[in-house]
Amino acid sequence: MTGVTGLSELRWALLIFGVLFFVGLTLWELRRPRQARNNEPTTPTRARDVSLELPEMHAREPIAGRNPPLIEMPDDLDEVPVLEAPPAPLESPAADAAADAELEPLAPEPLVPQPEPPPAEAAFEVASPDVPSGDSSWAPGPTEPLVEWPPDEERRVVALRLVAPLPERFAGRSLRQALAAEGFVLGRFDIFHKPDEERRAVLSAASLNRPGTFDAETMDSQHFGGLSLFAVLPGPMPPPAAFEELVTTARSLNNRLCGVLQDERGAPLTPARIATLRERLADGASS
Repeated sequence: MTGVTGLSELRWALLIFGVLFFVGLTLWELRRPRQARNNEPTTPTRARDVSLELPEMHAREPIAGRNPPLIEMPDDLDEVPVLEAPPAPLESPAADAAADAELEPLAPEPLVPQPEPPPAEAAFEVASPDVPSGDSSWAPGPTEPLVEWPPDEERRVVALRLVAPLPERFAGRSLRQALAAEGFVLGRFDIFHKPDEERRAVLSAASLNRPGTFDAETMDSQHFGGLSLFAVLPGPMPPPAAFEELVTTARSLNNRLCGVLQDERGAPLTPARIATLRERLADGASS
């Protein structure tokens, strides 16, 4: 009987011990996640907090570097000031008239009816300039060159061409400005002449468009296929000097207009061709 009682007490003791062990194990498992969270390192958080710290900025402190300067406005200002241009200086009526005269060329030019341009091939029909006969009744104006060509049976014409590259054509305004820059003046026979120091025509320039003349009132609105540059010999300069002046002027005009230089027959004006024309001129002068 005593052995049965001791065995029963042992069973109860083991049962109670098992229950207590199970309860303790359960409590320990529940506390593990909380302890893991508490044991996490705090260094990254501090580093992140430090990286987010910004220096204190003051709006009215001068900003260095490339930022624009700070413009401060008073608090009691009712409206924003507006910068105005300084008033124009007072000028006399004479100065106003002079200023208007200087600005007048910049005004838009009136539209002038432009005649129908001739076909492209018509611009190159003239093989040599058609030099008009002399007119003893003509007298040059105060600014026009003096044209004194010898009679037809005594004169000799040396000519070159300055042609616009096809299909382009020279604008009349550009052509007139280039001629004026080289000293040409519109004069007798309605063509341009380049005078010397004594106002005598050394070179002449006619249009390759028939009839070869220029109209001062409509030239700027027209287009031209090219120029015929020529010297009538004998003239104010000796023939060799007149020929060199002709070649130099033709090259200078070509630099301004960007055209094509040709001889009187329409062949390219090469250095060899210039040398040939120079020799022929010298032979004709010596004979």
